[in-house]
Amino acid sequence: MEQWELLDRNGHPLGRTIERGKRLRAGEYHLVVHVWIINSVGRILIQRRSPRLRLMPNVWAATGGSAIAGEDSLTAIRRELSEELGLTAEAEEFELLGRVPRRNSLCDVWFLKKDAAVPDMRLQKEEVADARWVTLDQLKAMFEDGSFHRYSPSYMQFVFAELEKRLNQSC
Repeated sequence: MEQWELLDRNGHPLGRTIERGKRLRAGEYHLVVHVWIINSVGRILIQRRSPRLRLMPNVWAATGGSAIAGEDSLTAIRRELSEELGLTAEAEEFELLGRVPRRNSLCDVWFLKKDAAVPDMRLQKEEVADARWVTLDQLKAMFEDGSFHRYSPSYMQFVFAELEKRLNQSC
């Protein structure tokens, strides 16, 4: 069974692990990683979660997941990218945008510039039903209409601002 390293609210290890799915106590957090990918024509890659998943089935969301005990943030996001989409990238291609605290997790948000055709991706069928490239305006509309996962408004404001910065740098 997958083990998560327990952290305090500042991201420092507590010296204990917890089995995935077990309830975390007050003051306990685990590391989650997300990657936002922009291609050379300014589209953002999103993925639709499998309808078989217990949490957020069939919902469009960011690529990512929980770090396994012993993994650092960069190792975790590289593994998630490979597992979920079949994509690889070198460590130096990733840019850490920041850490967003959530109820029982600390979410490290990564950026990656990468071109990849959806039909060439190897989607992890247990977790990912589909992937597609969207514009920033389409992503914002999906968040507003509820077809994209309802991450907290503060998380999405942070992501939208960071994506917009990178899109403007590309022009």
